[in-house]
Amino acid sequence: MNVFERYAPFIRDYIYRSGWQCLRAVQNAAGEAIFGTDANVLLTASTASGKTEAAFFPILTLLDEKPSSSVGVLYIAPLKALINDQFWRLGELCEEQGIAVTKWHGDASQTQKRKLLKNPSGILQITPESLEALLINKHMEIPAIFGDLRFIVVDEIHSLLRGDRGLQTFCLIERLCRVAGCNPRRIGLSATIGNPEGAGKFLASGSGRKTVVPEFERGKEVWRLSMEHFYNTPPQADEGKDIGVKTPTVEPATDKAPLAADPGIGYIFEHTRGKKCLVFTNSREECESVCQHLRQYCEAVGEPDRFLIHHGNLSTSYRESAEEEMKDDDSLMSVCATATLELGIDIGRLERAFQIDAPFTVSGFLQRMGRTGRRGDPSEMWFVMREDHQEARAMLPDSIPWYLIQGIALVQLYIEERFVEPPREGRLPYSLLYHQTMSTLASHGEMTAAELASRVLTLNCFKRISKEDYKKLLLHLIDIDHINRTENGGLITGISGERVINNYKFYAVFQENIEYTVRSGPEQLGTIVKPPPIGDKIAIAGRVWVVEEVDHKRRTVECTLVKGNIPAYFGDVAGDIHTRILERMYGVLAEEKNYPYLMPHAVARLYEARDTFSKSLMADRPLVSLGGKMWALFPWVGTYAFLALERLLKIRCAPMLGLKGLESSRPYYMQFTMQASEEEFYRIVCEEAETDFDPIELVYPNEVPVFEKYDEYVPKELVRKGFAEGVLDVSGMKKRVLTWKDFGGKEQ
Repeated sequence: MNVFERYAPFIRDYIYRSGWQCLRAVQNAAGEAIFGTDANVLLTASTASGKTEAAFFPILTLLDEKPSSSVGVLYIAPLKALINDQFWRLGELCEEQGIAVTKWHGDASQTQKRKLLKNPSGILQITPESLEALLINKHMEIPAIFGDLRFIVVDEIHSLLRGDRGLQTFCLIERLCRVAGCNPRRIGLSATIGNPEGAGKFLASGSGRKTVVPEFERGKEVWRLSMEHFYNTPPQADEGKDIGVKTPTVEPATDKAPLAADPGIGYIFEHTRGKKCLVFTNSREECESVCQHLRQYCEAVGEPDRFLIHHGNLSTSYRESAEEEMKDDDSLMSVCATATLELGIDIGRLERAFQIDAPFTVSGFLQRMGRTGRRGDPSEMWFVMREDHQEARAMLPDSIPWYLIQGIALVQLYIEERFVEPPREGRLPYSLLYHQTMSTLASHGEMTAAELASRVLTLNCFKRISKEDYKKLLLHLIDIDHINRTENGGLITGISGERVINNYKFYAVFQENIEYTVRSGPEQLGTIVKPPPIGDKIAIAGRVWVVEEVDHKRRTVECTLVKGNIPAYFGDVAGDIHTRILERMYGVLAEEKNYPYLMPHAVARLYEARDTFSKSLMADRPLVSLGGKMWALFPWVGTYAFLALERLLKIRCAPMLGLKGLESSRPYYMQFTMQASEEEFYRIVCEEAETDFDPIELVYPNEVPVFEKYDEYVPKELVRKGFAEGVLDVSGMKKRVLTWKDFGGKEQ
């Protein structure tokens, strides 16, 4: 097929105007799949490879040949910023042909929304949360808006593969198609899919279509990668040592951090001047801290501030200002950011990304590095790993630089195996079941329990949930007044349920902290959790402010700008680290391999860690004596298998082992005291793992492990079951423990 000739004339004109010499491989492959089949299509290609155009050129051609009588394309993206970015790109493409492009999210124009409702057509861009709101609040209009929907494009689909938000998105797609009476094809876009077959099944769930994953020549990936390690105080790991390994050279620093600067942050400061960079952190607190330090260094050396900040708790104006600044190719500002700039927003020609400590996932690493390297340049990332010197009496586990080892493992897994985290399967999403039940009742009005079950329990993501469990949920919701029975036996939302549904935060299924809006005069800075007393200081927007007034009813904080440096707090951050990463971390410590991207401090610190690993016998067995009755266990499993192992030891093994004081640094190691011998430990733990016990036995008798946003409204027995069977990786834990059998046969 000559894909270019198949495109509509206005698409070909756009390509000519843009000065393209030829189509890219992904565009030819996507064209053949979309034009040549009636299947769903999963497009996986590197960042800035032209995936959006690859999908939309054939989609818009088909719509041009046979116009839709409603919205023709629904584009779902996980971030408002991504929608805003794609709005301009698609608008330019569609403008001459008169195809409407409408963005629909909390910050979008009401005028444009009303225009779409009056005349549904073209492309609608929306977040999962806004689609939820649309299904609830405009239920009667859904057939008119989407009755002739042809395509649903899900952008950055990898970000939806491992949590409730992804399951919610596909519930909404199924519900919309049922209400509208349409059967659109689904097109998934991502730069980081490690298991295309699994992701393709996820994309197709409930659609009745198969998924095609086009194959094409991807070209050679070229990276500029470096990884350096810093102790937060001198000396550094390589001082006074000849490590005997050639390390890459770093360009000379273009400026000088203040003498008392934090060495790792000073390194970033020195290598960002005259460049446009992103500085990624793993939490909003760290993002604020890093930005504060970098701005203080600017002030200390007498130069203008050259750092911006971008994270989810900042106000829209702060985030969009940073995005606009970064789109300016002449700008030499750098942005301190979290995952909010990880996804595919075009922020111009970035020269490099910095990553402080290791991200949790291979996917996150690839996405962050993919922010750079656009317009023909290689992708470039500088890892900066930081830690304190160990105290003289520190235990063995504290002497391993876990973030450094994790960073190497992430990189090596992708280089060696092209591994990226697969979709998370086998969950029992009771929290989401509550949410979709209440959402369905709110949008449809009164219905019988059987009708409600037929609409909700048949959604693909609830296939593991039994009718008995759903009955328990409905009876509980009637008891707590979230659902009421009518005189004729129907079900409607109750007063307590209305309170939950009518809060705008109901549309989201991800966990949110109670947030306070922070203002300084007319300027809205963003939101924080747990506001301090009046007179105390807070950190937000990369600066420090003193609290003047706190209104707990309106949840607002008034403050004034001051100088200084304090930590920020926006709520807890959870890390979902896959077992393959921990296994490769073991490999990094066990092998003698050199990694060409390691800088001198990092090479020396890795050598120290490998020496510790070897001498402590960590290489030979998972259980290591720390002296006396104190032990450390290194299971090398991911977060949820580690959690299951903790509970196996505490609940089933502790009495037999005389095990006490178990403390974890999840998912790296556990420390505890134990009366049993090493041989007895392995024998008893393996015997317990071999026992065919119910996973619910790993939940404490009175424990209700509220893990997801709406668990508080779910019957306790279902919360416990969902945690035991859907969160804890019991099979992964058992598989690992049973590899320890040989250690229990004789005294070590």
